[in-house]
Amino acid sequence: MTIKPLSVKYLLTSLWLLFGLFVGINITQTQTVLATSKSTIPQALKRKNPTVSKAEFGVRIVDSKGETNFFPTVKVPLKKGDTYGWRIKLNNRQGTVKWREVLTLPKAPETWSTSDAKDNFSLSGDGKTAVTKRTQTIKNGVIENYWQIAPGDPLGKYKIEVYVEDRLIATFQFETVEF
Repeated sequence: MTIKPLSVKYLLTSLWLLFGLFVGINITQTQTVLATSKSTIPQALKRKNPTVSKAEFGVRIVDSKGETNFFPTVKVPLKKGDTYGWRIKLNNRQGTVKWREVLTLPKAPETWSTSDAKDNFSLSGDGKTAVTKRTQTIKNGVIENYWQIAPGDPLGKYKIEVYVEDRLIATFQFETVEF
């Protein structure tokens, strides 16, 4: 018995098509299962909301020995070169965290500046509110930010709101006074 070359060609083509169909079904099913299994991981398990164990506002002053000291207060003397700011202890976080600070002054200062070029810094149209965004490494559970007093900073009532991952976690109200 002899097989005609044309019959062999049809037989082989049919087998390859059937084989491709079965392989295609298996690949599609595998991809569907993988996609389904990835989407079933709850977002809450990936990252917990931060909780605050302590939030402080105050001034940071360098003494005659060169040591930095933090003094909690709601009255900040406008002494050029001194710094004021906040520190917040987070309970359930390690590594890095994204925060946003909204600083509102009673009126626009003469100038605004930041010392860190990596800051994502923006100003309101009236110049009274500054927004700083930063990703910061948590040290001993603490994140912090400070501003240095500059000539032209206004006297009066200030407010700082701190957000961690778009959730308000602390508000500080304080007043700058003459030195």
